[in-house]
Amino acid sequence: MTEESKEALRKRISDLAYEVTQNAATERAFTGEYDKFFEKGIYVDIVSGEPLFSSTDKYDSGCGWPAFTKPISNHRVSNHEDHSFGMRRIEVRSQEADSHLGHVFNDGPLDRGGLRYCINSAALKFIPYEEMEKEGYADYMAVVE
Repeated sequence: MTEESKEALRKRISDLAYEVTQNAATERAFTGEYDKFFEKGIYVDIVSGEPLFSSTDKYDSGCGWPAFTKPISNHRVSNHEDHSFGMRRIEVRSQEADSHLGHVFNDGPLDRGGLRYCINSAALKFIPYEEMEKEGYADYMAVVE
């Protein structure tokens, strides 16, 4: 990303969203807009608008961040080794914009694949089901029906 486009991005998204997506920061637990949010729709990358997660795969894990059992498509996210803070974790990034989203853990619901995608609210934008067609996400309506 060029310096000019970084400046444009800084103006378009919040400071927290910028720090999370561009500098791999983490919002404080239980403070994110989508932690206890369970409306019908999809969650897209706040930077690129790339569809990432469906409300049908969201659940309350109690971890303090929005949790999903899987992305809309495995091709929408990439996983990377993360050894920060003396831990071994798997970082999740969006494929298109390479935004830091959060981490994936193997302690999710076993009956739904066993994964917990622990994602920062600040990295996401929610598109309500009723607005998906108008916002250009009609092709994804089936993943939330």
